[in-house]
Amino acid sequence: MSIHEMLGMFLMTCAHGAGNRLIQEIFQHSRETIHRHFHSVLKAICVLARDIIKPHQNYNDGAGAHKSCNGRYLPFFRDCIGALDGTHVKARLPQAHDSRIFGEALRRPELNFPRPIGNKYYLVDAGYPHMKGYMAPYKGDNVRYHLAQFRRGATRQLREPRGRIEKFNYLHSSCRNIVVRTFGVWKARWSILRDMPFYHIDTQRDIVLATMAIHNYIRKKCNRDDAFRAAENERYVPFVDPDVGTSLRAHNSINAENVEEQSDLVWMGLRDFIANEICEA
Repeated sequence: MSIHEMLGMFLMTCAHGAGNRLIQEIFQHSRETIHRHFHSVLKAICVLARDIIKPHQNYNDGAGAHKSCNGRYLPFFRDCIGALDGTHVKARLPQAHDSRIFGEALRRPELNFPRPIGNKYYLVDAGYPHMKGYMAPYKGDNVRYHLAQFRRGATRQLREPRGRIEKFNYLHSSCRNIVVRTFGVWKARWSILRDMPFYHIDTQRDIVLATMAIHNYIRKKCNRDDAFRAAENERYVPFVDPDVGTSLRAHNSINAENVEEQSDLVWMGLRDFIANEICEA
């Protein structure tokens, strides 16, 4: 069997969600042959992923000028190096809240979680703690955060963010929404991510890595991809992604036992300083 045919079976399975029986019919191979070559291609692409999925060597330098929208965010979030988001890929395993996984990643150094250096930070959703290296939005019963909440007003005046807290939250959400759009394009391209088959959890993990590796490769090599061009619009909402626009609820599992540093006056003061800068701009 040629490598092109092996890759074709793999891509049809992942991109179109085709089952083994349909692949048998199209490619005229046995179930065992298809299963074996699927896993061999998966293994090969995961090796490729080691070079394609990794932080840029200068990722801790802060926000760069490579995005056209950076002029809007850079003056305020100049030390932002990325964002963490509660967008999910469905997996067949017991559930765990993102905040618990986040706390575990920080607690266990052997996991090599890429932590911010110095005063750099990630933008995080409301379900994560506001702490050194992780900038969360302001929270409150009458405080809006997600972009969808700002679009519900009947008039333009009602849709506009009110006060420095909501103005900060609006820009914070707009900037973090880049990750939401990225995941939306990724999940829209790969049907298997929206309804993961009952593979072993290790195989499910490898499928996530492999599809993201191909996703990144397309992003680097194809300048005219329609899916990426559509997602450049800040108002883009992937219709296939049920996680877009949802929020992680605050979770009490993050405490002093599983997170090294909690919110402190210095870090809260930095958020207030940025909010004042935005309000005065």
